Amino acid sequence: MNLYRSLLWWLALAVLGALAWHWFSQDLGDVVVRFRGLTYTTTLAYFVLAWGLLWFGLWALWWVLRLPFKAWRRHAHQLARNRLVSGLEALHQGRWQRAEQLLAKAANEAPLRTPALLGARRAADARGDAEAAARHHAALLAHDTTAAVLEQAQRLLDQGRPEETLEALASLAGSLPPRAAWQRAEAQVASGRAMDAHASLNALRRDQVADADALAALEVRISAATLDQAPQADELQQRWHALPQRLRLAAPVASAFAQRAAALGMEDAGAHAIADALEANWDESLAALYGRLPPGREGKRLSRAEAWLAQHPSSPGLLTALGSLCRAQDLWGKAEDYLHRALAQGAGADAWESLGHVFTAQGDAGRAQIAYANALRLGREEPPLALGGRSLREQIADAAVAEVRNAHGIPLLPP
Repeated sequence: MNLYRSLLWWLALAVLGALAWHWFSQDLGDVVVRFRGLTYTTTLAYFVLAWGLLWFGLWALWWVLRLPFKAWRRHAHQLARNRLVSGLEALHQGRWQRAEQLLAKAANEAPLRTPALLGARRAADARGDAEAAARHHAALLAHDTTAAVLEQAQRLLDQGRPEETLEALASLAGSLPPRAAWQRAEAQVASGRAMDAHASLNALRRDQVADADALAALEVRISAATLDQAPQADELQQRWHALPQRLRLAAPVASAFAQRAAALGMEDAGAHAIADALEANWDESLAALYGRLPPGREGKRLSRAEAWLAQHPSSPGLLTALGSLCRAQDLWGKAEDYLHRALAQGAGADAWESLGHVFTAQGDAGRAQIAYANALRLGREEPPLALGGRSLREQIADAAVAEVRNAHGIPLLPP
């Protein structure tokens, strides 16, 4: 394409030259120049030619004089690029001092200033030099406000300072870039304004800020936060029913609704939400939460949980929940059996604490103290103390894993 344009340009010049010669050949004209008693006489054609050669000579001289400066600029730019590349490599390798020095020098080139200053600030932060980091941030803020605000907002968000993050993002004029919109949504969730973040989900999807999995995870977090931040029961119900079915069946969303519903006196609604989510997608944390909810008015939670035991006989979360539900109905023998099975299947401190409550209710202070102590020991990642009181046959039965088959009757491996 460049060769074609050059050919057209020279052809146009040739045509103009031919037309000019045809015009001048009819009458060459006279040009008389008098200066300090001297008189110069020539034709108009030669004068125009001499004038053009003079300007061409002056341009050629200017071009030659600029060659050293252009060569120096090219060398300086290439050196800055090499420093930027080497600085980023040093930053990746954890050589903070070298990275900061190289990137600070690379920042002298205007086209490379933004990435160089970003890297220099990260290197200064990594080596704990707050003064140097502030200096690089100030230089970045003067050169590229958007990049500086995005970097500062991310740091504030990582430090758990959502209100300051929102203040920093508010300084950006006009529409926010996609990354700033994501940061604002995260900060709004953390600062108790999840409903505002929920309104920006469509824009984040449209801008494709992240991949589908990351956006889905953000949607789950925002939805769970909107439920957790509901001020009243009717508002909680409205937000819950406004969510699509796929979100209501997500474990974090169902858990947030159930815990907030329990706090607002809607234990049965929370239990129903957890049960629906468990029947759609089994989750150990939800199963354990099902037993921790305060008792409701229906009284059907124990039978519904025991129905799940056929499909999940070795679930520590479900067995712990069953122990808690039996304890709430003063079924001490069943509660103790379920909790021993839960511990044998890998349950944690919750099962030990619930077992301690069972022993306390039956007047067994010795074993209750051991159970409570084991709950504390597990929290400190220490091995539990031996409880005693269980025969070998009972211990084998507790640790036994029941056979589970799929819909076609084929045995399944335990999880």
